[in-house]
Amino acid sequence: MLLAAGRGERMRPLTDNCPKPLLPVQGKPLMQWPLEALARGGLGQVVVNTAWLGEQIEQQFGSVFGLQPRSNVHEQLSNQERIAGSLQIRYSHEGHDFGCALETAGGIARALPQLGEVFWVLAGDVYAPDFAFSQDAVTRFVQSDMLAHLWLVPNPEHNPAGDFGLGAVVDKLPGLALNLPKDTPQPRYTYSTIGLYRRGLFEAPWCEIPPGNPTGTKAALAPLLRKAMDHGKVSAELYTGRWTDVGTPQRLAQLNA
Repeated sequence: MLLAAGRGERMRPLTDNCPKPLLPVQGKPLMQWPLEALARGGLGQVVVNTAWLGEQIEQQFGSVFGLQPRSNVHEQLSNQERIAGSLQIRYSHEGHDFGCALETAGGIARALPQLGEVFWVLAGDVYAPDFAFSQDAVTRFVQSDMLAHLWLVPNPEHNPAGDFGLGAVVDKLPGLALNLPKDTPQPRYTYSTIGLYRRGLFEAPWCEIPPGNPTGTKAALAPLLRKAMDHGKVSAELYTGRWTDVGTPQRLAQLNA
């Protein structure tokens, strides 16, 4: 699931007439970068949630997204990328259905009938061109008893206190994600917005929203994750590739400089 429903208030006036996932980053709509990464990873389907100016997103990408040959002759698609094929895109139009975005957990719950038992979640306004959506990561997660597996990043300037702690790696298994207070002496890291999830995290007893979220309940994701962390049900690892939360015009300008 690719999250693309936010209003982009901090990006105004750039987002007054353009949804944030369509703002240009290095010659492409911002949301195209994660779509390309998903296609390279061999995924076949993605659900995109929309709200603010969501019709522009569907007009831009339609129902199928395929990798395109690169402009530089030395950067043609690899055989692996050609085999990966294309993504079928389905939409969860929260703005059309409820008049507003439902926040992350509410949006996932709304789209849950379109999702599998295990699925990726990522944000359409985060630039992480080096991240690989690998089948090995999915297999490892499926074989675990975790409800979620998160990729954390070193804290950027705009989030110096971080979000979650990271437990020690034991026997090459991922460490646990830790629900640590902000004043802890232990290091905390920022959630990259990229994670693997079981649909069970969005069902009872962890989530009170009925699957499909028929009433359009708004709900944040962090409380669900913290609750699951307190029961040792969330793992994590550190990602150190290029990563930017494109949350302000200044960060967008830096990426395009």
